[in-house]
Amino acid sequence: MLILNSGGTFNKKYNPLNAELEVPYNNEAIEKILKSMGAKYDLAGVIYKDSLEMTMDDRKILAKVIMESKDNTFVIVHGTDTMHLSAEFLAEIFDDRKIVFVGAMKPFEIDNIEASLNLGMAIGFARAVNENGVYICMSGHVQPWDKIHKNTKFGKFEVVL
Repeated sequence: MLILNSGGTFNKKYNPLNAELEVPYNNEAIEKILKSMGAKYDLAGVIYKDSLEMTMDDRKILAKVIMESKDNTFVIVHGTDTMHLSAEFLAEIFDDRKIVFVGAMKPFEIDNIEASLNLGMAIGFARAVNENGVYICMSGHVQPWDKIHKNTKFGKFEVVL
């Protein structure tokens, strides 16, 4: 299994110089969670952006990393605003891999419980699922990417039937 970090709110840290939350160019939040689990997984930082800044070129980079990897199971830490766009893009390319998108509504630095729970669920699901596909793991749900959506009014993900 390879965990890919593409940034998003999950990773954001408070910058005291400008009083803004920013995506750092590191994997610190994910590394802390994995260390607390006593888990060893391959981890690669790929993009380090807020998902609203993600471009098609960024999605192509994710696809290239997946295509060139020896792994067939991936967990992608991604911002929640556009994870469905990245999931749809990868679903059009890959039908022979397990890809699980995960993120957080609040940064790990602010609320480490939600981010830790989501990442732990995503890893557990990725290890257990037998069917290849692209999934989203958020708000206590794991579903194929097109069966779950972000409800911005309530600030959580919901299963759609």
